[in-house]
Amino acid sequence: MAEGSARLIAPGSFRLPAALSSGTLNDLAVPAAVLAIVVALIVPLPSFILDVLIAADLMMSVVVLMVAMYIKRPVDFSVFPTTLLLLTLFRLALNISSSRLILLEGNTGTAAAGHVIEAFGSFVVGGNYIIGAVIFLVLIAIQYVVINHGAVRISEVTARFTLDALPGKQMSIDADLNAGIIDEAEAKERRRQLAAEAEFYGAMDGASRFTQRDAVASILITGINIVAGFLIGIFQHGMDLTRALQTYTVLTIGDGLVTVIPALMISVSGGLIVTRASTDSRLGTEFRKQIFSTAEPLLLAGGVLIALAVFPGLPKIPFLLLGGGLGASAWRMRQRALAEAAKPAAPAKPAAARENLEELLKVDPLAVEVGLGLVRFVEGGPNSPLLRRIGGLRRQIAAELGYLLPAVKVTDNLSIGSREYVILIKGEPIGRYEVVPGSELAIPAGNAKPLDGAQPTREPAFGMPAYWVPAERAELARAAGYTVVDAVTVLATHLAELVRRHAHELFSRQDAKRLVDRVGAEHPKVVDELVPKLLPLATVQRVLQNLLRERVSIRDGATILEALGEAAPVTRNPVLLTEYVRQALRRTIVRPYLNQAGELRAWLLDPSIEQAVEGAVEHGEHNSHLGLAPQLMREIIAKIERHLGSGSSPVAVLTTSGARYFLRQITETSLPNVFFISHAEIPPGMKVVSLGVIQ
Repeated sequence: MAEGSARLIAPGSFRLPAALSSGTLNDLAVPAAVLAIVVALIVPLPSFILDVLIAADLMMSVVVLMVAMYIKRPVDFSVFPTTLLLLTLFRLALNISSSRLILLEGNTGTAAAGHVIEAFGSFVVGGNYIIGAVIFLVLIAIQYVVINHGAVRISEVTARFTLDALPGKQMSIDADLNAGIIDEAEAKERRRQLAAEAEFYGAMDGASRFTQRDAVASILITGINIVAGFLIGIFQHGMDLTRALQTYTVLTIGDGLVTVIPALMISVSGGLIVTRASTDSRLGTEFRKQIFSTAEPLLLAGGVLIALAVFPGLPKIPFLLLGGGLGASAWRMRQRALAEAAKPAAPAKPAAARENLEELLKVDPLAVEVGLGLVRFVEGGPNSPLLRRIGGLRRQIAAELGYLLPAVKVTDNLSIGSREYVILIKGEPIGRYEVVPGSELAIPAGNAKPLDGAQPTREPAFGMPAYWVPAERAELARAAGYTVVDAVTVLATHLAELVRRHAHELFSRQDAKRLVDRVGAEHPKVVDELVPKLLPLATVQRVLQNLLRERVSIRDGATILEALGEAAPVTRNPVLLTEYVRQALRRTIVRPYLNQAGELRAWLLDPSIEQAVEGAVEHGEHNSHLGLAPQLMREIIAKIERHLGSGSSPVAVLTTSGARYFLRQITETSLPNVFFISHAEIPPGMKVVSLGVIQ
């Protein structure tokens, strides 16, 4: 060919510019459609273009309705609120364009606004504008009064509940992440879905009102078109009264029906979305499963239809056909269900136990572990011998110390001896003992005679000498002056004594809060003035722990808190506060050491020992410390033990209030049954009987 002539373009060689790639065109489609809608509001459109746009409106409404029925979760159609706004704007633009054509070209006939409006105005309603007006108003009533109103209300409630539940769902995600149940990526995805759900229902709360106001606009536009078209036809085009009314009414009703039917489908779509619960199946599947999957309701419904066929005046064939068909289907469904139930069930595979990481982190305040040979102690659940004893122990501790013991967890442990038990506080063992099978523990009392063939041992609670005797010789041991107890009693007594010794470790901040709340219920002024104005709850807990450490009952919570309220303006030192509270509880403190005559039998302490201890004490704002030399501490313990021995019975020693707390600290481990009472803690009028002086 000559130079400059046209060149042939090979098939497939044409390419869009980079700026107009497929992705770019998809991004431009919605903005271009919005601009086209805005243009349609201003520029007159020919009737054939209006027909195409009305058909597109019907198509989009059907597509949106089908998508709303096929989604599994409402959030899957998150673009619906925006789609609702755009389609509403699109219909209003079509209303304005059709109204312009009706008013300008209405005198030419019913095809003035396009063949689609003519078909709806003539064929759909039979050309009768009165019937058309009735159908239009009925559709508007269905859309506005029923569907829109319900959808708006559901949207409001759903949005409110979704936003109210948002903090709890976020905390649940954080808890699963901290427990290791989900990883960081899944946590981010859940948070994203949660945010999308909240935004979606918030948008639906407002978007549902678009279709509600659209119905009102349709009524106004229809009324305006009829009145304005009637006036224009008569006064401008010289049409007679009847022809003008019929022509413009048919056109306007056709335009209204073309608009209200897509609007009704969009309203139904919105109602379907806001009433849909999140499931793993589509709407049709869930509808069939929940409504047509049970035979009994279908059988009853078929019976009702057949019964209606008997009524005089009602057509027989429709009711008999539907009732018979429904009953037959339900009967076959029932037979299949019975056949399935008669089949032997396949053995279910044991589900793998999912490890609960939270259980691994939990620490029980108080626990008892028993070997396999002692499992019989807890057989029978709450009625087992050991658990009944533990229940009685909790009541006893509550009466003695005024403290409700936490639940005791009893488990078996394969790693310990089969006849051994271990007592643990906060996961750490504080006592263990091994029981001899088939034997009972005999503890000598007074001048008990020696037992032949008995196995010597030590009683675990108090360390007293004892013997294991066979069960068949228990009566002989009792006759010989021994106290004989079975293995369950040994364990229960051991647990009770350890609980008394370590009650201050078990007493938690929450226990202190419960005590304060209990006192506050009857003495609110005491609590209001003390916690947290004068003392924090931690200091109150520390004082209560100090009392429990020396087995002083905290049952009289009102007196304790009142004493703290009096001393708190002077000091916040828990040691000094404890001494002040003990003086307020003086009668409770001395009661365990009184004899039958009501006299306090106690040992006295050499003043030199008291002065040595007091001189080594350093009091601070928040605590007190003892700076006594270890050698001097051992000498004090030796002097006390030389006079008192290491008996199992509680012994009282009188001393000064400045040395009392620290003397108890020095002797607590080696002489746990020696308790020190200050002179200020003796009630007025109490007679003191001296048992001697510790020098």
